[in-house]
Amino acid sequence: MQHAPAARPSPTPAPHLPPGTTTRPRPGTTTASHRTATRPLLAAAIAAVLALAASACVEGGRGTEGPVGPVPPTAQSPAVLPSAELPPVLTRGQARAALVGADDLGETWEPTRGAATWRDALLKATAERTDCRRLLDVLYTEELFGTGAATAPRATAALDDVDGGAQLHYRVTSYRATDLDRTLAWLGTLPDTCGRFEARDAHGTARDVRVTGLPLPEAGDARRGLRVTVGDTAPDDGEDPRADTGTDTAGGVLTVDLVAVRVGDDAISLTNGTLGTPADDATRTSVEVGADRLTEARRQGRAQV
Repeated sequence: MQHAPAARPSPTPAPHLPPGTTTRPRPGTTTASHRTATRPLLAAAIAAVLALAASACVEGGRGTEGPVGPVPPTAQSPAVLPSAELPPVLTRGQARAALVGADDLGETWEPTRGAATWRDALLKATAERTDCRRLLDVLYTEELFGTGAATAPRATAALDDVDGGAQLHYRVTSYRATDLDRTLAWLGTLPDTCGRFEARDAHGTARDVRVTGLPLPEAGDARRGLRVTVGDTAPDDGEDPRADTGTDTAGGVLTVDLVAVRVGDDAISLTNGTLGTPADDATRTSVEVGADRLTEARRQGRAQV
């Protein structure tokens, strides 16, 4: 007798899974695992973005706050160095407060009426030796600390002695102390390197130039002074060219005091020239009064910050 085939259990329909998936994950497992795995990656990405942003901010701020680490030396001229390399300068008002005036020097002094004629007649000259030529340029232009914008004077004054014929020019400059001291040191070498030399003007006229050190009162942090005489070429007879004190440039002897005093990152410089007897008191008074006023201007400037 034939039996009917046993009924086969109907297959359970397979769950619909994405291609390549063999087992359905437990509800909630995939989402939680994915979130757990991506959190460290997201945090790392955010940290990288923040680090880049912080680096960009630091780079962008260096132009105003100055370099954080040591700055390697460069071969650039001081006049073209970035402003971040330079110390804060005095304001124009603070620099003017450090000037000397006619009242400081005596009743014979007054504001200048114009450049003295001896500047072109006797100082516009050149010399063979480099240092001596530079000295003549400084005496004529009065740009002792350089010709760039960074060393331009913050304030100036010009005064005339109406009785003695002297003319005094005075400047206040802000710059790096190391560079100011380098200029002072150069001035100190000139009595040896340019103690006596011959200069020639544009017409070829020879001039006898002599340079000696000038004692100064104790003022400021550092100071240096020179006395320069410029006269007609004379035989080497040992005579002092200042013996001739005529008031006319023809045959006269010009005497010029060149002085610089540093106070911190600021300096005063002056020339005091005459075809007559040198006005020693005016030079010394300008150094003492000027250094004191510059010191006070710097103190008040720091207090206002």
